[in-house]
Amino acid sequence: MGIIWTIIIGFVAGVIAKFIMPGDNEPTGFILTAVLGIVGAFVATYLGQGLGWYRPGEGAGLIGAVVGAVIVLFVYSFFTGRRRAV
Repeated sequence: MGIIWTIIIGFVAGVIAKFIMPGDNEPTGFILTAVLGIVGAFVATYLGQGLGWYRPGEGAGLIGAVVGAVIVLFVYSFFTGRRRAV
């Protein structure tokens, strides 16, 4: 059940992170934004467990998932580079 909650919270966190970190180079598709949010929730969960913030089997909350999603969106925008319309 923990993985399902992480996916659901990550989905919501991806949408919130998109509103927090808007920009021209951010993913424009709803699905891609949601997937990056889910990845951010998993990153926050495993990073939090590694740092001792969460117990094993305990997932990140909504705030942690949003922070993880913002980090993943930042990394995504860094690696995709700036695209300019000509």
